[in-house]
Amino acid sequence: MIDAIRGEVGKVVVGQDGVLAGFLAALLADGHVLLEGVPGVAKTLLVKTVAATLSVDMSRIQFTPDLMPSDVTGQLMYEQHTGTFEFREGPVFTNLLLADEINRTPPKTQASLLEVMEERQVSVGGEPRPLPSPFMVIATQNPVEYEGTYPLPEAQLDRFLAKLRVGYPERDNEQEVLARHNRGLNLHAVEESGVRAVATPQHLAAARAAVRAVQVEDSMLGYITEVVRATRVSPVVDLGVSPRGGVALLGLSKAWAWMAGRDFVTPDDVKAIAKPGLRHRLHVQPEAELEGVNADMVLDGILDSVPVPR
Repeated sequence: MIDAIRGEVGKVVVGQDGVLAGFLAALLADGHVLLEGVPGVAKTLLVKTVAATLSVDMSRIQFTPDLMPSDVTGQLMYEQHTGTFEFREGPVFTNLLLADEINRTPPKTQASLLEVMEERQVSVGGEPRPLPSPFMVIATQNPVEYEGTYPLPEAQLDRFLAKLRVGYPERDNEQEVLARHNRGLNLHAVEESGVRAVATPQHLAAARAAVRAVQVEDSMLGYITEVVRATRVSPVVDLGVSPRGGVALLGLSKAWAWMAGRDFVTPDDVKAIAKPGLRHRLHVQPEAELEGVNADMVLDGILDSVPVPR
């Protein structure tokens, strides 16, 4: 299934293999993904193409400064012919929700996704309404230093299983992008490129069950614990990784091992997925940021220093 999805995505998206691998790991671990990158690096295209390979429903919300929470979750509407209030579902009632440019909307509307992402439900009028299964939020954002953005609060960031950075493609890949456009690639209709659905919700459920069954020895649990705890004592970190972050790293490591064809986790699996799983969960001190230190650098140092189990 994973190989088939990669093959289909490759018909449209060029040069983002690492991002796609992280995306698929989060999908298998049943978590949400935040994609960060400057405009025009195929963030939205990647999500739309992956969705086209799955036989599931997808909705897209273009986040803007005037978007209201009810525009996301839905609302109670008075029906005159019945004299009652009826709930009209918002676009979150889907399988894959693309929250495009999530940092373009104010915190009040961003917060409408907190319950959605954590509880997989929407509460309106005191009544919880469960979302379809499977359900996954894939949000995109431009780097926070750009104008007109509202940085996501820590509580919101912690709901994302992984934060993936989408960078510029290599030269040869970028030329291939131009060649495909020159041949008539239509980014607004990926199905015209021959992308087809190669997996069903049943396939995904079976894959997730296999990921959950991946073995993790006590020594590996200890290794993950030490990596997480090391973020809390780093001299350049104000806010370290919470226990939820350790659980996220465990799930991603199991998915990474399974995608590599193994039924057990190794230290290399943890190292491979540590930065996507933890970079958004720690806060570097402003003084260190001024000196050029970022979360990835902190994690690199921790992964180099924490002893690896034998």
